[in-house]
Amino acid sequence: MDYIVLDLEWNQSPAGKSGENRAIPFEIIEIGALKLSESMQIAGRFHECVRPQVYRRLHFKTQELVHLSMKELRDARCFPEVIADFIGWCGNDYVICTWGSMDLEELQRNIEFYRLENPFPRPLLFYDVQKLFSQIYEDGHSRRSLEYAVEFLHFQKSHGAYEDTCYTAMIMQRFDWEQVKPYLSVDYHRPPVCKEEEIYLKFPDYTKYVSRPFDAREDVMEDRTVIATPCCVCGRLLRKRVRWFPSGGKTYDCLSWCPDHGFMNGKIRLKKSADDRQYYAVKILRSADEEEAAAVREKRENLRKKRKSRRKHTQET
Repeated sequence: MDYIVLDLEWNQSPAGKSGENRAIPFEIIEIGALKLSESMQIAGRFHECVRPQVYRRLHFKTQELVHLSMKELRDARCFPEVIADFIGWCGNDYVICTWGSMDLEELQRNIEFYRLENPFPRPLLFYDVQKLFSQIYEDGHSRRSLEYAVEFLHFQKSHGAYEDTCYTAMIMQRFDWEQVKPYLSVDYHRPPVCKEEEIYLKFPDYTKYVSRPFDAREDVMEDRTVIATPCCVCGRLLRKRVRWFPSGGKTYDCLSWCPDHGFMNGKIRLKKSADDRQYYAVKILRSADEEEAAAVREKRENLRKKRKSRRKHTQET
């Protein structure tokens, strides 16, 4: 299997939101990729500009980031031709690696805009190198910029889709792949559309579940599969010590107990489908120690106190 290290540059409406095409808010103007072998050696290179069809002038932010002129871009091939060659170059056995998840999201939006067939599998699993960097060098939760990682590892700096691809590949070459290889990420651009497509992934220290879509936010948290809390180690269905409660925005937390493996902290994030018409859940269950379990209880209690205080204030006024 090969690792396709991908980085994109894109343009947006120079006029801001008023001139934006909602079907393609970011139009790809450059694709840079490196192919790494399983031993992390460079096995191929892909780099090509893309002729803009939607936004014919460069946004000022794009001009600051990329060293390209509109003349160079006008001489380039159009997206359908470039993406066809890129997919052919990737081969038949590969996994995509990107810094964060946005490149894959915008790549698929551009594919859909041109009414091309999406060439990627469902579910689309990939390596988020930004997340892996945090797991190896930091706390596993922070998300740093590529520029930060380049400075942290003392690489010489430049910018562009191809340069950023090289940096991402160099960072990957520093990783202990025995440690990070299990931690594939899930692309959410095309979430499950039915129960049979729901995603279940097991990692060394947590599990992830991605649900089918629901018409209403309330329906998600009433579904038995969504709110179930199987142990992330043995899979036993657990009783909850702290039932699911809204912990901020579209996030819910809970706390369960396994007789063999202790506390399990559950977290559900509600996400909207690409058309903003439906909701689906991303649930993570991981082991928790006594201190982490106490933090969940404290969070719930603080939220209860805030709600009580708001109700009292409303009644008084």
